[in-house]
Amino acid sequence: MQTVDFDKYFELYTKAWIAAHEDEYEGYDEMEAQMPEVYAEFLDTPALWLECRTPGAYFDQWDDPRMLVDWMGDYLKRRISVPDMLLNRISALGRAAAPLLIDLLDEESATAEKKMLAVTLLREMDCPLPMERYIDWQCVRGYMDELCDNALESLEQMGESAVPQMLEALDGASPAGQEALLSVLSRFPGDERILEKLLYLFETQDQRRAILAAYLGRLGDTRALPALLERAEDEKLKYFDFIEIRAAIEALGGDAPPREFFGDAEYEALYGAGEPDK
Repeated sequence: MQTVDFDKYFELYTKAWIAAHEDEYEGYDEMEAQMPEVYAEFLDTPALWLECRTPGAYFDQWDDPRMLVDWMGDYLKRRISVPDMLLNRISALGRAAAPLLIDLLDEESATAEKKMLAVTLLREMDCPLPMERYIDWQCVRGYMDELCDNALESLEQMGESAVPQMLEALDGASPAGQEALLSVLSRFPGDERILEKLLYLFETQDQRRAILAAYLGRLGDTRALPALLERAEDEKLKYFDFIEIRAAIEALGGDAPPREFFGDAEYEALYGAGEPDK
């Protein structure tokens, strides 16, 4: 299996195109605007370096999911950009490729990048099989975790089917995990535990109040207003936190108290010593 660097060949194709067409455009911006069309032409143009096959259809000649997933791994191992066309082919195989991608999620030797691609491909396939695994990841995650964030997107796409298991996982999750799960659950009101957990985190996680306020606003439960209004009047509240809390209050139909932020570093970094936000 050849790990052809498609990006390199597209760069060469682009240089040749620019040399042939630069007199037709007034500036670089106009030429840059043509790049999507140039890329489409590149994908549809038979190439000698692919034995006269087109880049866009090159991987379509194979339907062995194991070979294609291994091929993806070879690209990563060689630090060559994985072609979108290869990823699209794996995604198109759907159920045939899904078990292999799920195995990658538990492979200890698999890199984070490889797992990221597996999560993304499984999401493109609308595959619900890794649901429990994704929820387990959230339960032990930290606040900064790109792989867990990607898995969280998949849980959000799964929608209401994932809600019962996410609710069950709330109590045993870390604070970061609870916040992550609630970011999705706040889109599905109806269970008292969602508001209860959001309010608890809002009151106890000082550094996370802005994002938690946003989730409370999205949940749409007006019972959150007293906590939001009380925090909006906190003299120690930072400007950016106030902005999010105010937005949540307004989303729930309330009116935030007017505030001045003279001396607040965040406010003055944006506005200097001008008129305070109210």
